[in-house]
Amino acid sequence: MKNLSLASFIFPLFFLSLCAGTTAHAKTLKDISYGDAKKQKLDVYLPDNTANSPIMFMVHGGAWRIGDKQNHQVVKAKVERWRQRGWVFISINYRMLPKTDPYQQARDVAKALEHVQAHASDWHADSSKIIVMGHSAGAHLVSLVMTDPTLTDTRTLTSIQAAILLDSAALDINRLMTQDHPRLYDRAFGNDPNYWRKNSAIQHLHKNVQPILLVCSTRREHSCTQANAFAKKAQELGVNARQIRLDLSHGDINGKLGTDSDYTRQVEDFIRSVDARFSTYLPSTN
Repeated sequence: MKNLSLASFIFPLFFLSLCAGTTAHAKTLKDISYGDAKKQKLDVYLPDNTANSPIMFMVHGGAWRIGDKQNHQVVKAKVERWRQRGWVFISINYRMLPKTDPYQQARDVAKALEHVQAHASDWHADSSKIIVMGHSAGAHLVSLVMTDPTLTDTRTLTSIQAAILLDSAALDINRLMTQDHPRLYDRAFGNDPNYWRKNSAIQHLHKNVQPILLVCSTRREHSCTQANAFAKKAQELGVNARQIRLDLSHGDINGKLGTDSDYTRQVEDFIRSVDARFSTYLPSTN
């Protein structure tokens, strides 16, 4: 009887301590809704200690039709490097083709950003220290949010310190669609020149756009050409726009960011340069 009584006492304590330990070491908040649609979800990767943490906000690619916020190339290396430095890393899903066109997808990205800004304090993060990043189609959507003031409010835009566009060949849709191009762009943007211009970040550029880093693959047709034209026009307007040209594949420009490499260090140098507050959360340059 004594043994049974002791076991009855110890087991609940063990179970409770296990649950408490699991809760204490939870690092990722999955599928947080930022809208009513099934795809309007985001994941939040928390560092061990959060105190006014900066936020890295990531938008996956996939030709505006496929892709997911949990994809290995989207999150793995980036989360491993920056979360240990104190960053809150956020990866989002958004509605996609064929039901949701690219411009409406950009509205989803803007809506997710507004949600993150409103709830940053829930994760002990600083809503005034946000870096927005996207790859491929995701980079196109980020470029629209950063340049088109009708997609979100000024308060949200001013909380974003900079954007990083990873290998988008779709910054000037009008130019792209009047050249030889893959069919995936026809499925995304159709044949209406007015819609092409609406989806062209280069058309929306203005002097108050926040700093932008454009990373492009020299192995891809259109990518560096579009990045160069965008950076040139932005600089003429007085926008802080920089370009990194890399001999990497389209996928590696996404997947290798966050690895211990010159590429990652160049991106971190850019982040450090736009706001001195980020230096605390990045590896030393020494």
